[in-house]
Amino acid sequence: MAACLSSTLPRQTIHRRFCLTPKLPSSSTTTYYRRPHRRIIGTSSIAVSARASSAAAAAPGLDADDIRHPLDKQNTLLLKAIPGLNDIGKALLGPVSEQVMVLQNIGSSVLVSENQLPELHQLMIEAAKTLNIESPDLYVRQNPVPNAYTLAINGKKPFVVVHTSLVELLTRKELQAVLAHELGHLKCDHGVWLTFANILTTGAYTVPGFGMVAGFLEEQLFRWLRAAELTCDRAALLVVKDPKVVMSVLMKLAGGCPSLADQLNVDAFLEQARSYDKASSNPVGWYIRNAQTRELSHPLPVMRAREVDEWSRSQEYRTLSRKMFQ
Repeated sequence: MAACLSSTLPRQTIHRRFCLTPKLPSSSTTTYYRRPHRRIIGTSSIAVSARASSAAAAAPGLDADDIRHPLDKQNTLLLKAIPGLNDIGKALLGPVSEQVMVLQNIGSSVLVSENQLPELHQLMIEAAKTLNIESPDLYVRQNPVPNAYTLAINGKKPFVVVHTSLVELLTRKELQAVLAHELGHLKCDHGVWLTFANILTTGAYTVPGFGMVAGFLEEQLFRWLRAAELTCDRAALLVVKDPKVVMSVLMKLAGGCPSLADQLNVDAFLEQARSYDKASSNPVGWYIRNAQTRELSHPLPVMRAREVDEWSRSQEYRTLSRKMFQ
């Protein structure tokens, strides 16, 4: 799954996680936590993604559609209805580019295992088991931008990269929520569309005669990306089983730092989310909110927190939790 929160940044590559600044690695697929940036995909987002293949295993206890947000389902169907999208991706991203992405990440990170950072390894194993998905490789990379992202390439085992600054910012339970968010992308096979989104926001505009088409597709992909993030926040909640943990991650990525972490209040942040809903409930506020979010790869943190809180109180979540426990 990283996510960024700022909304006025120039177009750049897509990551899948949370991040606090616009500068992201140039080689991945999805991110969980990151500030929503303008023209950035991923999570605080993810870097340029490769052609992704799902790592999700058929799970008798949990199916991908069990956690998909309704907007994710709706926008995925709309993307699939666009003719030629798959051919566009193949034409703009080849095996050489994929290999560059893989080597760039592997060559500058530390591979987590039972003998290397075993605590993080166990967090990943537990999250993958809960979501009934094969555990991907996990790497820790030195980077001052709090972020996490996933890369999945045809025929290769997917892997998740977590930045050291994110590890420093979060508690271990919050970090597991980030890992679960990234696994949600793999569980729901989001990598395919993340790849296309990255392609369109980086290279498609340079193809003669393709600029207008790319602009149209980009708008559709960004709408889907925002919905996909809501799905993966649900995956995070199912793993950590505490909505305040997931909301705490969003709050810290919106305005947290290690020295202030013990003073942050999740309840106050949720009240802030309700205030945002109230302020944007009139026609003018509704228009401003749509204009503010239209070009973001991630929903605003307060909106994501509100979605997590509402789903945690729903009958759907309670039923699914009981099903998974049984």
